[in-house]
Amino acid sequence: GKGAKPLPLLLTHGWPDSFWRFHKLIPMLTDPESYGGQAEDAFDVVVPSIPGFGFSDKPTQRGMTNVKVAELFAELMADLGYDRYAAHGGDWGRGITASLGTTQAARTVGIHLTDVPYRHLLTRPPEELSEAEQAYLEAGQAWSRTEGAYAAIQGTKPQTLAYGLNDSPIGLASWLLEKFRSWSDCDGNVENSFSKDELLTNITLYWFTETINSANRLYYETQHGEQEPLQARVEVPTGLAIFPKDLVAAPREVAERLYNVQRWTEMPRGGHFAALEEPELLVYELREFFRPLR
Repeated sequence: GKGAKPLPLLLTHGWPDSFWRFHKLIPMLTDPESYGGQAEDAFDVVVPSIPGFGFSDKPTQRGMTNVKVAELFAELMADLGYDRYAAHGGDWGRGITASLGTTQAARTVGIHLTDVPYRHLLTRPPEELSEAEQAYLEAGQAWSRTEGAYAAIQGTKPQTLAYGLNDSPIGLASWLLEKFRSWSDCDGNVENSFSKDELLTNITLYWFTETINSANRLYYETQHGEQEPLQARVEVPTGLAIFPKDLVAAPREVAERLYNVQRWTEMPRGGHFAALEEPELLVYELREFFRPLR
């Protein structure tokens, strides 16, 4: 980052994308003055690739859960010399970032997320849930029934699926692009939100590295290994930007159960891949949320 005291910021991607999710954000975050911001809002930006994705090594032992990834990323930030840092993520990045907010609270100045998990509500008696929470839980369960088959198979039989995807570029492209179309604010035409180059770059990162199996396996390992505690509340300052065409938009009261919410913004447009779809909107939220935490 440019300027006197840029704040270190760890950006964590999800599935089925990659570190490429954040390429539009990097210049705006590191050099805010060139993009309509203030010099004092500059960040040092760290964009790691989740183990098993793209150019990262493929895990060779069991147990590479989202909690374990958070541990590795904490070690990464320490090795880079950052004693205090901010963190942002969505999808798997949401879980990894939230784990950092719990296990690295002394070093994490705050976390920023783009989604809220509904599975925590399953641990509470229905009568304890508000109408909005009940509606969110039902919407999440309905989404799982209609859109969640990928997670079910990747969480139970990832390698069987991977043989087909790793041997067929059409199969791999279909498996990935269907999510970019369904989960983005594109009105049914994926090229309303992403260029062909952006979509093909993401596919290429899986195809040439042959990492669809190791990436999909994160679902299996997390489902069968250590997960973030369902009842643990993240007490570090938390900001959330809720994009309307993300998987299931959460009400604020669900987030309040899980996080120390200091900023809550319901965004005017955008979907699951906000950093690619609406980079300017997301950068504004990151600047505004982290400014008082520097």
